[in-house]
Amino acid sequence: MGISHYIKEIGRGKEGARHLNTDQARHLMELILSGQVSDLEIGAFCIAMRIKGETPQEMIGFLEAIESSMNKVRPAPKVAKAVIVIPSYNGARKLPLFTPLLAGALAKLGFPVLVHGHPTEDKRVSSKEVFELLGWSCVSNSPSLSETSLKEGHVLYVSMEHLSTKVCELLDVRKTIGLRNSSHSLVKILNPIEHGWPVLQLSSYTHPEYLDSMSQTFELLKKNVLFFRGTEGEAVADPRRTPKMTGFVNGKAETLIEQVQGSVELSHNYPDSTAPEEAVVYTQKVLAGELEMPLSIQSQINAIEQLSLRISAL
Repeated sequence: MGISHYIKEIGRGKEGARHLNTDQARHLMELILSGQVSDLEIGAFCIAMRIKGETPQEMIGFLEAIESSMNKVRPAPKVAKAVIVIPSYNGARKLPLFTPLLAGALAKLGFPVLVHGHPTEDKRVSSKEVFELLGWSCVSNSPSLSETSLKEGHVLYVSMEHLSTKVCELLDVRKTIGLRNSSHSLVKILNPIEHGWPVLQLSSYTHPEYLDSMSQTFELLKKNVLFFRGTEGEAVADPRRTPKMTGFVNGKAETLIEQVQGSVELSHNYPDSTAPEEAVVYTQKVLAGELEMPLSIQSQINAIEQLSLRISAL
């Protein structure tokens, strides 16, 4: 079964396109994930949604289809603290990759931390590269995912290919047509943790138009999220400035940190290179206390601790 009837609705241009309701969006994504859709139709879907833009209702439908079909990560039975979920899909382009540093710092505080990702741009440094150089746990294949449990005080990296090969295929469409699509936003808000555990998701936006739509999505889904403008698309605070950070608890938003105008540090101690080897050394030194944690990332960690206490008390 194809999706041409949906493309007729969403593909009429920015002014003429019609929005889908949640049920329609869920069904459309289910068809795409089932492998019943041609490459040509998938390309048309990606471009049509890129031009039209996603509504919160469409995002919810797409997300429900993905989360119901993907493999899930199971925390260890005795996990009591909120699981911190960090998406990592953009990688490092100009600055070093700070996502592993944030994940490691949270693990040192006793949190179970899951980082999920997939390299979407070949010229960027990915979290998977840095994790492997650090010798940190990475799920190596899909069968081993079911045998892996996420423990408190540990950080685990899982590639999207082991969670959903079909979502990976959607992400990789960008390499063919040169444009991001709905999947690049969806992976930043999906929850790969099995139902039943308290979860705090970190989510970021790059383009201002996604601030309102993603906020509405978190509200409608009653999610627990720390949301802010990320660093080169990664869900970690920019060490050069502190962004506004909004916490969502059961979908209710509250500003936790106000934006700090201008640079927060006159000098920095992080590498001037994006080389993964330098990111590894820097991460190790900060976690060992030999170098100071960037102020903005420390503010993010404080916000996460504050939110996790509220989530665990629910």
